[in-house]
Amino acid sequence: MTRRCLPWILVCALLFGSTGCSLFSSPGPQDALRAFADALGRKDASAAGATTDDQGAATAAITSMLNGMGKDATLTVGLSKPGDDDKTGRLAYSWSFGPNKTLTYDATATATQSGDDWRVHWETTVLNPKLQPGMTFQYSDDKNFLTPVTDRDGQPLLTWQTIGVVTLTRERLDSAAALANVLHAFDDTITAESIAGQFAATTDDRVTVVKLRQDDLATVRDQLGQIAGVSVAEQGALLTANRDLSSPALDGMQALWQKTIDASAGWSVTLVDDKGQPTEQLASTPPGDTPPIRTTLDLRLQSLAQQAVANEARPAVLVAMSPSTGGILAAAQNAAANAQGPIAFSGAYPPGSTFKTITTAAALQAGLATPDTPEACPGTVTVENRTIPNEDEFDLGTVPLSTAFAKSCNTTMAALADQLPADALPKTARLFGIGVDYVVPGLTTITGSVPNADTPAQKVENGIGQGTVTVSPFGLAVAEASLGHGSTVTPTLVVGQTTTADTPSQPIPGPVTDDLRAMMLQTVSDGTATALQDVPGLGGKTGTAEFGDNTHSHGWFAGITGDIAFATLVVGGDTSTPAVAVSGDFLRPAVAG
Repeated sequence: MTRRCLPWILVCALLFGSTGCSLFSSPGPQDALRAFADALGRKDASAAGATTDDQGAATAAITSMLNGMGKDATLTVGLSKPGDDDKTGRLAYSWSFGPNKTLTYDATATATQSGDDWRVHWETTVLNPKLQPGMTFQYSDDKNFLTPVTDRDGQPLLTWQTIGVVTLTRERLDSAAALANVLHAFDDTITAESIAGQFAATTDDRVTVVKLRQDDLATVRDQLGQIAGVSVAEQGALLTANRDLSSPALDGMQALWQKTIDASAGWSVTLVDDKGQPTEQLASTPPGDTPPIRTTLDLRLQSLAQQAVANEARPAVLVAMSPSTGGILAAAQNAAANAQGPIAFSGAYPPGSTFKTITTAAALQAGLATPDTPEACPGTVTVENRTIPNEDEFDLGTVPLSTAFAKSCNTTMAALADQLPADALPKTARLFGIGVDYVVPGLTTITGSVPNADTPAQKVENGIGQGTVTVSPFGLAVAEASLGHGSTVTPTLVVGQTTTADTPSQPIPGPVTDDLRAMMLQTVSDGTATALQDVPGLGGKTGTAEFGDNTHSHGWFAGITGDIAFATLVVGGDTSTPAVAVSGDFLRPAVAG
């Protein structure tokens, strides 16, 4: 008897595979409902649609639902019988859009029989009791996009604004010249060739040529509408409140702003009609309170800094900080500097004679000298076959250290540096913040590098801010702010956001800060920065630093007046004069205001 059944069993297996043999059983209504629920839970629209009696309509509606809920949504669908009727099932939907974002509801589905097959009778209500034909689902993160980024006094720096996204289709590339002609007033780099280059770099049928502020768009909207292949779509964007405002300190604000509004975001699920208009709200949690993101920047000082660097044709940078708080007050770069990146915070340059502040501090701490100590200032000095000259080899003879500092005597500083231990300059520099690795929310920064000097020649090179020493304008501003503060400052940009450092803040000995401030005042009153004698309370240090083949130099000026510490760099300035001039253009109205 067993042998006679084997051929029938084999035929059944070959014909029906894993689905079972209809000679013994056929799927029932609950099987069809379960298959529908399982396919929905896998977010498989095609498989779910195939279990219904209207596969095309069901697949389209389920696909639209899944798209509207978003690719990151997770879905589970449970099945239970609401009663004794095997043809009916209760579908328990549970959507999750992230932590504390869950939508649950029940829907009823009915199975119908067609021949030997059972299928789910398709109605839109099997997806949600309130879903009608032509409607679909829409999930939304509800965020406080109007949250502004402000300066320290609450003046808006960045706000959410409407922009026009101008695009061109590939098939109408012949319109590129006409489009470039209209857009040239807003961006003179846009040409027919640049637009063609955009298409050459992609396979997309449409490219975004420019994004225009709303008031700019208003002046050319009609012209754009007459160019074949051009479309304009309006969307929101975080932009500077003032179109003239530009600072590398704002480069990271978009990401920080986004993180802030994401953290307080609410959410909603809505049924919408075929035009995208809401018809029924299924869930809604409003966004939490999102206060303005307040920075330490001062809008007035930022504007003055921008105006000051704009007067210089060569790459020019100015960073200003508050010694009392460590807050960054302004950071400005001109167009030539912007072409090199955010060099205010991440550029690394030899500091030249501005580093003599660190060398002098190290000498004062080591007891090698006081401001009144007589020091030789010859035109040149040779250490380990390395000859260090003063500028134009000026010779002051023997003068107090304060005079040698104010007149920027390289030979005096070289001789002092030669007497210091190998690690004296690195340790002192870190005391002032140079070489410290800060993690400043909203910024990517470096302060500089001051390696140990293991040979006399390297000591004297580093002692005058050459050799292996580098700083960023930010790092030098941190050093000036630390001097003004009396201990290593902790730089900040966003109020309430904590900066971390790989080196703890340490106090700078009071006598050292007093002596350095006095010598910096003398530098302005009777030294290398007398062009700024009219700026009340200003003390500073000039610097030039050779680079490359040593035929050109960067120009620096750094200092303190009141609660403003700053560093100014003119890349390739050749002397400190341009940096002094930029500093003056910033400081005079800043102090007067």
